[in-house]
Amino acid sequence: MNKYPILVAGLLLAMFAVAGTGLVAFTQEQTKDRIAANEREALLRSLNALVPADSIDNDIVTDTRFVNDIERLGGDKIQVYLGRKGGQPVAAVFASVVPDGYSGPIKLLVAVRTDGSLGGVRIVSHKETPGLGDKVEERKSDWVYSFKDKSLINPDISRWKVKRDGGDFDQFTGATVTPRSIVGAVKNTLLYFRDKGMALFERPSDNEAPPEKVASTQV
Repeated sequence: MNKYPILVAGLLLAMFAVAGTGLVAFTQEQTKDRIAANEREALLRSLNALVPADSIDNDIVTDTRFVNDIERLGGDKIQVYLGRKGGQPVAAVFASVVPDGYSGPIKLLVAVRTDGSLGGVRIVSHKETPGLGDKVEERKSDWVYSFKDKSLINPDISRWKVKRDGGDFDQFTGATVTPRSIVGAVKNTLLYFRDKGMALFERPSDNEAPPEKVASTQV
């Protein structure tokens, strides 16, 4: 049996595999900066929808902290984006988590101004039932816009519930669990900010992590 053709075929396959791997690696290397830039731009658009660009003068994408509060923020490493103007605090945007959505966790952006009022809320991701719970998306309904300018005194903290439970917030026909969970999560984010929010804006001291590592600071 002539093994030469088999050996040649094996070598060709190996060469194609190496070349393919190299091409993929090269493509990833060439596009990673563009992908990162696109991701940053998308995040900045979402943040600016809640904290207008003309209300701050810092880089809100990188001026961040991580906080641990499973009970109120839904996770043990929740990122908070900080908006400042002239060095003064303007608003904090929490990447909060709703752990008890109908079909699983729901990720939110919750913007809280320094006066304790909401700059707004946006749904980042969810797995809620299409046609029912997915109405929390801004492209499906305007329900999520109802949070803007609300606070723990507007409405009264006792009214931070869906109407079915005796509160002020609408629910959806056939889907109460999703809006109920989100209303509760937004209320809990406001409670966190009331108790600890302003401390997030404190700059790290000289013996703490340098500015480029502030994002990993625990509060």
